[in-house]
Order: sequence, then C-alpha cells, then structure tokens
Amino acid sequence: MRGHEEELVLLKKEILDTVDLTRELADEEVRRIVEDAVGGYSRRKMLTLAKRGELEQFLFNSMRKLDVLQEMLEDKEITEILVNGTDHIFFEKNGRLYKSEKQFSSREKLDDVIQQIVAGSNRMVNEASPIVDARLSDGSRVNIVLSPVSIDGSAVSIRKFSDQSIRMDDLIRLGSISDQAARFLKTVVRCGYNIFISGGTGAGKTTFLNALSQYIPREERIITIEDSAELQLLDKPDLVRLETRNVNTEGVIPITIRDLIKTALRMRPERIIVGECRGAEALDMLQAMNTGHDGSLSTGHANSCRDMLGRLETMVLMGMELPLPAIRSQIASGIDILIHLGRLRDGSRKVLHITEIMGMQEGNIQLNDLFRFEEEPGNEEVVKGRLVSVGKLLHTDKCRMAGVSMKMD
Repeated sequence: MRGHEEELVLLKKEILDTVDLTRELADEEVRRIVEDAVGGYSRRKMLTLAKRGELEQFLFNSMRKLDVLQEMLEDKEITEILVNGTDHIFFEKNGRLYKSEKQFSSREKLDDVIQQIVAGSNRMVNEASPIVDARLSDGSRVNIVLSPVSIDGSAVSIRKFSDQSIRMDDLIRLGSISDQAARFLKTVVRCGYNIFISGGTGAGKTTFLNALSQYIPREERIITIEDSAELQLLDKPDLVRLETRNVNTEGVIPITIRDLIKTALRMRPERIIVGECRGAEALDMLQAMNTGHDGSLSTGHANSCRDMLGRLETMVLMGMELPLPAIRSQIASGIDILIHLGRLRDGSRKVLHITEIMGMQEGNIQLNDLFRFEEEPGNEEVVKGRLVSVGKLLHTDKCRMAGVSMKMD
C-alpha cells in the first residue's frame, strides 16, 4: 500500500471519525466499519475485489493488529521476523532469510506497534529504558531496541512459536532426534535426572525443552521460571508459571530470575524449570538441583557440552566468588545429563550430543558420552546422519530408586 499514504491516512481518519471511542469495540464491529468505508472508496477508485480485500485487511491490521507484521505473524511457515527501522523488514522461511516488500508507513506507526507489543506483555520501553524483552499472546519471543540506541531506526526481533506445541514424536519424525535417544530421555526425565540443554542461538532449545517436559508425570507440581513466559507445557494441571519483571520509570521494583528461583523453593515444587540461565541465576539453579529438587530442567547458550560447563562456571562466578573446584563440584553433583543441540548448515536443528556427568576427577568434571550425531559424508548442502548410541548410563541410582530398568537398546 506504499505510494498511496496520503489517501490511506484520509481513509483511516474517515473510519476513526465514525467509531464511538467511548466504548470498547469488538474486532468484528471494527471490521464491518472498515468494510463500509472501503466499499465507498472502492467505488470511487474502481478497485478490483482482490484490491478491495487487500485494502480492508491492511486497514484492519493497522488499527487492531500489528500493521504490516500481522500477515507474516499469521504465516505458519515464517519462523522469525526482523525489523530494522521502518523500511527494512526481513523474515526467515524454511531456514532462509528473505527481505519483505512491506514497510511501515512512518516511524510513528512503528513506534505504535512497539508500544502495542510491550503493553500486551505488561512491559515498558522508552528513551529511559530503550531495550526490552517481551512476548506476543501466542508466546512468540520479542526483543526490542529503540532508536537512537539502534542507530538506523528501532529494531524488533520476533522469534515465532507454533500455536501447537511440538512433541517429541514430531522431533523424531523431523529427524531431530532418534527414537532410541527419545526413549532414553523419557526414562531419565521420569526418574528425576537433572537435565541441562545447551545450544547456540536458534538451535531449538526452548522447543526441545517443551517436548522434553511431556515426559514429566502429570501429577507432579511444576514451577517454570522465565524472563518472558514462552514454555507451553501440555497436560500439567499443577503448574505455576513465573515471569520476571523489569524496572521502569514508575519505580516498580524489578523481579529477577534469581528472585523467582528463591521464592519457588518455598512453593513446594517437585520440578523446577528455568527457561534459560544467562548469568548469576546459574548458582541458584545449581543449589536447587543439589538440595533435593530432582528432575529440574534448564537451558543455556554454548557451542558444545564441554563449553556449557565452562559457561556455567563463569555464570556462577557472576553470582558469588567461589573457588573453581567448589563450582565444578556443584555442577558435577547438580547436573546429571547434558544435551547439546545444533542448527546445521542446511537450517535443520538436531540433537548433536547427549552426555552424562560422571563427577570430579583431579579437579576436572568427567563426562560419559551416551549419544553422538554422526554425519554421513558426501553431501554439502543437505545434512544427513544419525544420532548413534556410543555409551551406557553409568549412574543408575535414580532409575533404581524409581523402580525402572535402564535399557539403551
């Protein structure tokens, strides 16, 4: 609709003049008002039915939805939307990035959409606090950086989530994990092993954590802790979802991940799930794992299982000055299983490594590899391979206490 901005502004003003702003209007009523206004405009301009429908949707989205982003949000094949100022919008589809032809009509319209997003998740963003993490009503993750911190215009990054949670069976069908590895993980989750998921940006950690959570017995009490509530745990009646709160200009006291972990321990949890450890909260998470809260789950950014251990050491040091051997001992006794995910060159996301933490030896954490992704040679564009079993679980105490026999075949 770019190129007809003045006419569209007048048409939108005409619509707003007919709206009763003293009461809340349903979407259906707004759509009828838009259709009536566009009908008159269409007769004057001799628009085709297709153009008329496109204009109606455009005006409705600009008034009640997220403007030019709405169509991309409704496209199930689009997984990410990246806004770089008013004129540059990109989207990811089937693992590839494309530039959209759509643009915001003005900087003010982009600002309106940003404020609509943050208001929907009870957040605030302004010049005093120009960076915020938020979420959409469907759980999609949003990061916003306002201008002039973002030099070329306000930047919005949206990581979309499916309206239907992906289950482990779906990941098996997509080739992200083998059936054998999934059955192994089902056993260790049910038996209360503490599991940490690592991977790079976009590797699918949150999606995998959602799928893994389906193995938690439905009668257990679960508390999830996140910066922005994204997890979609299915069929879990005793579920408490906690979300951080940012500081804002009204002087509201911020609530951090660390605060939420500490209070969660007083809420009689059987499982604690921390959406992602980024800093000092890693110390509190490890302490929870080491004080009887078996079956806890979390994720973190890293390039491998071994790198994740190093990052955890750094994050713990952000919370408290402790000797390195003491930190490693906390990690080794708190976490039972590490799962590493990767996003490969063809855009596919796969489980690359599952390893068991064995404990400490000569000051270092010892690992026992259980599954490893082995790529088949000969194809540079499409990655083919399989997740193969390379070892057996050695620490079977939790299986034995749960009355379960561990089988790796």
